[in-house]
Formats: sequence, C-alpha cells, structure tokens
Amino acid sequence: MSDVSGAGGAGGGRVDAGVAVPVPATTLSALVRERGVVVCCGSGGVGKTTVSATFALAAARAGRRACVVTVDPARRLADALGVQSLPNTPTEVAGDWPGHLHALMLDSKGTFDDLVQRYARTTDQAESILANRLYQNLAGALSGTQEYMAMEKLYELVNSDEFDVVVVDTPPTRNALDLLDAPRRLTRFLENRLFRALLVPTRMSLRAVGVATQALLRTISKVAGAEIVQDAVAFFQAFEGMEEGFRTRASAVHELLADPATAYVLVTSARPDAVAEAGFFASKLGERDVAVAALVVNRIAPSFGTDDGGALAPAAAVGVAALRPLEDNLAELNAVAARESSSYAGLASQVSPAPVGRIPLFGHDVHELAGLERTADCLFG
Repeated sequence: MSDVSGAGGAGGGRVDAGVAVPVPATTLSALVRERGVVVCCGSGGVGKTTVSATFALAAARAGRRACVVTVDPARRLADALGVQSLPNTPTEVAGDWPGHLHALMLDSKGTFDDLVQRYARTTDQAESILANRLYQNLAGALSGTQEYMAMEKLYELVNSDEFDVVVVDTPPTRNALDLLDAPRRLTRFLENRLFRALLVPTRMSLRAVGVATQALLRTISKVAGAEIVQDAVAFFQAFEGMEEGFRTRASAVHELLADPATAYVLVTSARPDAVAEAGFFASKLGERDVAVAALVVNRIAPSFGTDDGGALAPAAAVGVAALRPLEDNLAELNAVAARESSSYAGLASQVSPAPVGRIPLFGHDVHELAGLERTADCLFG
C-alpha cells in the first residue's frame, strides 16, 4: 500500500480503466480479508472501540497485518486489548493468530509535531515552530486539529507498507463527520484571506503591507496584547514556505477517505436514538457518494424461541401454576428481542446490500482479549 489508490489490499477489487474498484463485500469476513482501511463510526456508547478492535483482531486471525487506531482519549481500547497503555506509535499485541495485531492511541500534538518536522525546510525552521507559544496552543486546542491528525496518522500508517489493513475507531458520529471533513477544513484555512494577510508581514516589513493588514494587527494588539501578535508573526514567519506541503498532504488524505477501497462500518445498538444517529451518518455518507460497507448491531437481546409453553414442556411435572411465571418471563424476553430487531430493520434496509453483523448482549463488558475473541466469533464465525 505505497499509495492512496492501493489502499484496498490484495484481492479486494476489479480494475476499471486502470482504477481499482472494490467488489462490495458480501460478508464481514470478506471485508476484513480484502479492504485496506476500515473506519468504524457510530454514536457514543454503542461499543465502537470494541468493534474496531474486533475487526483488527479478525484480520490478524485471517493472517493479515492489522493496526487499530483510536482517537478516543479514554483508555477503552487499551483495556479491550488487555494492555497497560498505548503510545502514538503502533504497539504489537501478542496472540495466537497467523497474522499480526498492532494498536495505537492518537496523540494529536505528537502527530502535528511530526508533520511540522516533515515539511520544514531546515531543522532550525522546525525547532522555531515547535518552540513557538502560539503553535503550542494551536496544536492542542485549534478546532479540528484532533480530527485532522487522526486522518494524518491513518494516511501515515496506510503508506508505511507495514500493515495490510488499518482500522480507525472514531469519535461519536457527528464528530466523525468533522473527522471526514478535516482535510478540506485545513485546505480552506490555508487558503483563507486572513491566513494570507497574517503571512504578509513575514515576507516584507510591516510598513510595506496594506493599510487593512496594519489596522488588523494593531486592533489585535490592543485586544489581545502586543506579545500575542509578536508570537503570531513569529509563527507565520517560521511557517513560511510550508503551506504547499500541508495543502498537498491534506489533498492526499482526502483522496484516501474518498477511495472506494476505504470501508465505512456503521456501529449501533438497538436503542432508537443510536439507530437514528446511525441512519443520519449513513445519509451523510450517501451525500458524499460513499456506500456503507457493513452494519454492526451491538448488545442485542437474545431470543429464546417459542413462548407458547412448548419449550417448557419437559418441566410440566412441577405444575401449570409454577410454569406460568416462567412462560411470562420467556414471552417478555422474546418481545424485547422482537422489538429490537424491528428497531434496526429500517436501518438495515437503508444500507443494503451491506452485510449486517450482530453481537449479543454479554453478561459483562469486553475488557480483555478473551472477550474480543468471543466477539470475533460472533461476528466472523
């Protein structure tokens, strides 16, 4: 996977006019065997982290080199994989499978620092930016930074040739949409008139710039203080000449996200609000001409078959009166299962022909490899 167009992995598609077009996966197993990028999306609290780790584990069990990335600052992914912590670089998770499983937790600031060092023309330029107080604040607080750095990390991993598939555990759905739009937002920022105006004083003396730019800088100085303006001018002076590198990279990241070989997996529970959120995300993907590759419904109530008393017939010797509460309980459990199945039936139709995976409601949270193995057995057999 040395370039964007090759992100689908071996055997994952047909060739039309020299462009790889993946054949839609008919099963979840085919998806983890063939795709090069899997993006797991959904609302909060539906188990995206567990599902993301399960997809990566399934790929490793299929003999592939897999890496799962989380942008969630909580440590749920580390817990699910049974490790103490995850750094910003791929860490291998040991297990009895023919492939390899790696995981990492995104460090937005560290990833931004790496990007600055990559596009700086000299070591001095990179050090000047990294030491700048404005940069240090922007790198951690600028809106969209985390989302863009997640996509930058994804691009870096895909093009490292170290992995056959990269699985991304995204923030809750509407933030995930921000994540998908992050490359475009960065490009718009670099092309913004205000950015260009602030860059002007770094290329000529302040006396030579336009009246409007001088007025802008004086106004900012009065409101925020001259020290902040000096930091800003120093930052943009250090940043000079790097815009094109960032712009080119943002365009490449956008192409990766739009590549047909990138699989978007919707994760939901049977809760009506979670189903509605997943439907919203599916419609937004549709507006981008991106098809949902798979739907995973998590924590489904089990169905226990007939509720007409037949299942309890062997215990009839205890008496009809004693059986009645058990029959009522069985009927109630099956009603819950039927209601949940009905709640996501419309969503399954909306994303058809994407395969639908179902994970039953376990008696405890998944927080170790054994639990992930059990979840993988449910999804992939």
